[in-house]
Amino acid sequence: MSTTIEALRPRLDRLQRLALVVGVVGFVGCAVGALAAPGSFYPAYLVAFLFWAGLAMGCVAITMLHHLTGGAWGQMIRHPLESGSMTLVLMALLLLPIFLGLKTLYPWTDAEVIRQHAAVAHKVAYLNPTAWLTRGIGYFIVWIVFGFLLRRWSAKQDETEDPAPSRWCQRLSGPGLAIVFLTASFAAIDWGMSLEPEWYSTIYGPMLIIGWGLETFAFMVAAAILLKRYEPLPPDLVTDEFNDLGNLMLAFVMLWAYMSFSQFLIIWSGNLAEEIPWYLRRTRGGWQWVAVALIVFHFFAPFFFLLFRDAKRKTELLLAVSALILVMHLLNLAWLVLPAGSHDSLHPVIPWGAVLMVPLAMLGIGGVWVAVFVAGLKDRSLVPLHDPNIDPANEMKGGTVQ
Repeated sequence: MSTTIEALRPRLDRLQRLALVVGVVGFVGCAVGALAAPGSFYPAYLVAFLFWAGLAMGCVAITMLHHLTGGAWGQMIRHPLESGSMTLVLMALLLLPIFLGLKTLYPWTDAEVIRQHAAVAHKVAYLNPTAWLTRGIGYFIVWIVFGFLLRRWSAKQDETEDPAPSRWCQRLSGPGLAIVFLTASFAAIDWGMSLEPEWYSTIYGPMLIIGWGLETFAFMVAAAILLKRYEPLPPDLVTDEFNDLGNLMLAFVMLWAYMSFSQFLIIWSGNLAEEIPWYLRRTRGGWQWVAVALIVFHFFAPFFFLLFRDAKRKTELLLAVSALILVMHLLNLAWLVLPAGSHDSLHPVIPWGAVLMVPLAMLGIGGVWVAVFVAGLKDRSLVPLHDPNIDPANEMKGGTVQ
C-alpha cells in the first residue's frame, strides 16, 4: 500500500466537484423554501444542521478517544476523522440561518409565551437570542481549536519517528474529551431541547452525544470501506480493524438504546404533567410509527447483525449496516425536532412540508460538507505514520513503514 492516496486523487476531485454542485443546488432550493415557507424550512434545516454538525463534532471526540486508548482500530479512520474536523468552520457559518430563524423555531423568543408560562420566564436569562448565539460561537471555537491542534500534531507525527507529537495529542485529549462532552451537552440543550422550553431532561444531552458518536463511527466505517476499494490493504489488516470498528458501533448502538429507554422509563414512571406531552407529541398522529421504526431499525437490526463476528468481517454487510444507522439517525433527529412545533400534544400531526424539505437541506449542507471533507483527505497518507499509539505490528503489515 502506498503512503499517500495519489491513486485516489482523480476520483476525489470528481467527488468534490459533484458534492459542490449538489450543495449549491440544495442551498438554492433551501433559499426558495425559506422565502416561500419559513415555517417548514427552518425545522427541516435544523434537522440537517444537527446531523452534519454532530458528525463534525463527533470527529473531534472520536479522534481524542483514539489518542487516549490507542489501538489498531483507529488506523483506517484516524485521518478521515481529522478531515471531518476541518468541516467545523463551515458548520459554524451554517449556524447563522438558525439564528435568523430563532423566532420561527423557538417559543422562548416570543414575549407572549414568556408572560404566559412561568417556567419559560424563569429561563429567560439563559434562553435569549444574544446568549444563545454567544454560546453557539463559543462551542464552535472550542471544537475548532481542538480539531486544529490534533490534526496539526498528527501531521507532524507523520513526518517524524519522534513520538512527541503523539504525546501532545494524548495529553490534550484527556481534558479535551471532557470539555467536548460538556460543550456538546449544552449545544444539544440550546439547539434541540429548548425547542420545547417547558420540558427538560438531564439525559437529553448525553443521549444526543451518543447518537452523534454512533453516526460518526458509521460514517467513517463507510468511508474507510469505500476508500479501501481503490487503495487495497492486506486482508488480515482489513478484517481485524473492521471487526474492532464493528464492535465499537455495537457498543454505541447499545448505549444509545439504553439512554433513550432510560429517558422514557423515568418520564413514564414519574407521570408528571409537564413531561408527558413531549412523548405524546412523538407517539401520536403518525409519529408512533416512526418511533416503532427507530426501535426496530436503529436498535434491533444493527444490534442483531453486529453481534455476529462474520457480519463485522464482511465489508459489504458492514457497509449496509453503517448506511442503515446513518439513515435511522437522521430519522431519529427528525423525530426529536419536527414534532416540537405541534401545539396540541393530544392530536399532533406530521408536518409534511418540513418533512419534504429535510432531504433538500441535507443535500445543501451535506454537499458542501462532503466537499470540505474530501479536500482534507488529499495530500495525506491513508493511515497514520509513525504513531506509537497504533500497534507497530499492524503498521508494518499495512506497509506504512518500510
